[in-house]
Amino acid sequence: EKGWQRLNVPGRFAPFAQGNFGTPSGKCEFYSETAKGMGMDPLPTYIPPRESVQSNPELAKKYPLAIISPPNRHFLNSSFANLPFAIAEAGEPSLEIHPGDAAARGIANGDAVRVFNDRGSLTARARVSDKAREGVVVALSVWWRKLTADRRNANDLTSQALTDIGRGATFYDCLVDVARIR
Repeated sequence: EKGWQRLNVPGRFAPFAQGNFGTPSGKCEFYSETAKGMGMDPLPTYIPPRESVQSNPELAKKYPLAIISPPNRHFLNSSFANLPFAIAEAGEPSLEIHPGDAAARGIANGDAVRVFNDRGSLTARARVSDKAREGVVVALSVWWRKLTADRRNANDLTSQALTDIGRGATFYDCLVDVARIR
């Protein structure tokens, strides 16, 4: 409602004015010897996703939509997704899809849809909205499998590949397609 707000702290607040970065030099390092020692590029560079039109055009022909699964505001990631009041507020698993992507697939708002790739699938209720960017579908949160109609969720679609930095999950590196369930 009020836009940005000032955080009132005593004195001048500049936490890294004297350096104190968690790097060997204590400074902000644009060239990182640590990264180089780990076999990575020591300079920041753009690394395209493993699954994208740019990096994998053949896969993108088969699965042209990227999927993201941000937290549902009624759950805490997947925590509390089993509580009756949270389920009542969240409704059912849904998929936000851009009007252009929906029209190309004959999908209307409220239709049951199947989201799929070679790794798996899930079913959800289509929410046609320009909140979703064209070419990207949004599956809110990770519903517990036992609470979904087909016992599947967004994790069934993601790769087991790990990220290059941190060796974390590649949740946001996933191509899919969507079809209306008739």
